[in-house]
Amino acid sequence: MVDLVITASAVLANTGARTEQGAAGEAITAGQLVYRDATSGQYFKSDSNAPTAAARVVRGMALNGASAGQPLQIARPNSDITMNAVLTAGVTYYLSDTPGGICPLADVGTGEYFTPIGVAKSTTILAFNPTMSGVPG
Repeated sequence: MVDLVITASAVLANTGARTEQGAAGEAITAGQLVYRDATSGQYFKSDSNAPTAAARVVRGMALNGASAGQPLQIARPNSDITMNAVLTAGVTYYLSDTPGGICPLADVGTGEYFTPIGVAKSTTILAFNPTMSGVPG
């Protein structure tokens, strides 16, 4: 699988982006996709082929790096995110089977769930709006 290469220091929520804060449940890097664990309330990396449905959900994108127990700010859906990843304008991107990763549709494989996370508005801006399809590949 070929995930986007994201420079963590370049991940920024654009003006008007919806955000929330909480605690990381594991080491998370800015630009990774996360879900919130219902029991602990902490954030963990989302994964398209995780054995549990909760881990296949994308609640947001990490805006900073954090170790387990440290504060984490995430961008919520309906937010534009600037990243230096090489995006292609008009292309929809998906949750990867690499925990926290983002990939193009061509790299969503058998046994993974199709979870579109946004459409590139340009080579650096992602219109972040994840949806859980519930459809396995």
